[in-house]
Amino acid sequence: MVGGLCGGGPQKPVTDGRICVAIVTYNSSRYIGRCLQTVLRQEGVEIEVVVVDNASTDGTREILREFGGQIRTVECVRNLGFAEAQNRAIRSSTAEWVLTLNPDVLLLPGFIRRLQDAGASDPSAGTVCGKLLSIGPGFHPLPEPRIDSTGIFFTPAMRHFDRGWHQPDQASFENMEYVFGASAAAALFRRRMIDDVAVEGSFFDPDFFVYREDADVAWRAQLLGWRCIYTPAAVAYHVRSVTPGNRRSVPAAINMHCVKNRFLMRIKNVTAGVYRRHWLPMTLRDLVVLGGSIFLEPASLAAFWHVARGLPRAMRQRRLIMSRRRVPDDVLAEWFSFEPAAQPIHAAATHEGGRKVLSPAVSLAVE
Repeated sequence: MVGGLCGGGPQKPVTDGRICVAIVTYNSSRYIGRCLQTVLRQEGVEIEVVVVDNASTDGTREILREFGGQIRTVECVRNLGFAEAQNRAIRSSTAEWVLTLNPDVLLLPGFIRRLQDAGASDPSAGTVCGKLLSIGPGFHPLPEPRIDSTGIFFTPAMRHFDRGWHQPDQASFENMEYVFGASAAAALFRRRMIDDVAVEGSFFDPDFFVYREDADVAWRAQLLGWRCIYTPAAVAYHVRSVTPGNRRSVPAAINMHCVKNRFLMRIKNVTAGVYRRHWLPMTLRDLVVLGGSIFLEPASLAAFWHVARGLPRAMRQRRLIMSRRRVPDDVLAEWFSFEPAAQPIHAAATHEGGRKVLSPAVSLAVE
């Protein structure tokens, strides 16, 4: 184990083809031990494990030290937030692939290898995700298997959701297909894509601090022509603490970041064509968010101050992103649907399983 302050430092050369498992912990003692056990038991892949601890005080660091040289740790003197801590982990490695992993995830055998196999089969894929199933707090099994995530999708109101969330796992979402993006709770990213979509040296936007940073990356990747593959062969379990219906039980700071990041993400990524097509549901949702902040969540009003403060940087990032976009508006706009959209691999446009299936995107060479 290599300890230290969160200060960057030189990158550690690694073998080509190795996968870096990047985990961010913050008072994660309840979960991190079992999570790491399932990571270290993965077979058929060469991995390095980097854990960035965001100033935990609950015994997390003591648990990490028990793993000795099996993992590499970076100990931060303050909480940097998920986005920047993940950036530190990603920069500390030169592995060909990076698996971002939450400490409250349990991997089933073969999870990482199956993600890598899916990604290796398609050079246009910058992201790969598997089927995440829900598991209760403390990793207690649920009475009925339910889906946590099979990738993420955006609605025309610019809300993003996990595909299949809370649906029974009954032979659904069983096809490998392209999706808009992946939940960073367990997502495999290609290094070439990480380097390509990073803005001002950051893969995840540090201004987001926590939440929605994976949706921001997914949108940016779509703009630059990178695909995201969903493979049902890779299965893991995830304890979800924030859901669409439990805002009142979530800390006020988390809700504030969610509101802030909704607007920062759109400032950076929405295109004129997408806005023209979806301006009405987008505007109606904005009014709901504003009204909710005023009357139900006054602590979230601080989000608008943070957006105003971060506007110059967000606009600068927008110019950088739009100067390099490779996908036309008509292709992007189709992804925004009130149904969980997907795109068949090597197939024509169709509708199946009650889910909207898009026509294949334009073929883009990403060198």
